Amino acid sequence: MTRLQTEIDRLYGHALVLEVVHPVGWDALSRAWHGVQADLELPAPGIAVSGVDAIQLWFSLAAPVDDAQGAAFLEGLRTRYLADVPPARVRTRATPALARVPALQATGNWSAFVSPDLITVFSDTPWLDIEPGDEGQATLLRPLRSIAPKAFADAIARLREHAQDAPAPAPTREEPTDAGDDPRAFLLRVMNDERVDMALRIEAAKALLPGWTPPTCR
Repeated sequence: MTRLQTEIDRLYGHALVLEVVHPVGWDALSRAWHGVQADLELPAPGIAVSGVDAIQLWFSLAAPVDDAQGAAFLEGLRTRYLADVPPARVRTRATPALARVPALQATGNWSAFVSPDLITVFSDTPWLDIEPGDEGQATLLRPLRSIAPKAFADAIARLREHAQDAPAPAPTREEPTDAGDDPRAFLLRVMNDERVDMALRIEAAKALLPGWTPPTCR
C-alpha cells in the first residue's frame, strides 16, 4: 500500500464534501474553510479541485454519521458561510458516493488535493493538467485530522443556533404569477435563469435596455 493510499484510508473512510462550482471560486469557499476552524473549533478540512468544475472541502470523520446528520452539517455550513452563493452553485457529497481524489477525469484533467496557499491559483481552473505525484499528495494529507464524534455533534448544535439567531430575510415584492401582467418581471426572470439558453437570456437583456426596439422582420 502506498503512503497516499494509507493517508486516504486514514482520513476518508468516512467523509463529507462541500463544493462550490466555478465561477464562484475559492473566495467564497474560504469563508467555510476558515469558519469551521475559528467558529466551530474543528480540524482543517482537506482542500481539493474536482478536475472538472469545482473546488471542494473534504471533512474527515472519525466515525460514520447517518444521512440526516451529514445533511444537517453540510446545510448548516452552506447557510452560515455560503448564503450569498446561488444554491445551484453548491453541491454536497458523502461517503460512499465520493469520487476518488486524485483521479483522471473525463475532461482529461486531474482532481487533486491542494495546499491552502496555492488554492487561489485554481479558482478559475479547478483542475491539474498533469497527474499529481503520490508523495506530494500524501504530504498534503499527513497533517490533517478527523472530526471526533463529540466535536461533530457540537458543531451541528452551533450551526443550528446560528440559523435560529440569524435575522429573517427582508420581504421581497411578490411577482405576479401571470407573466402577461408584468412583462418586465417576466424578462428579468428569463435573463437571470441559468437554466434558460444563453441566446434567449441575451435577448431578454436587450429587451430590458431603455429605448431598445426589436428589429422588424423582412
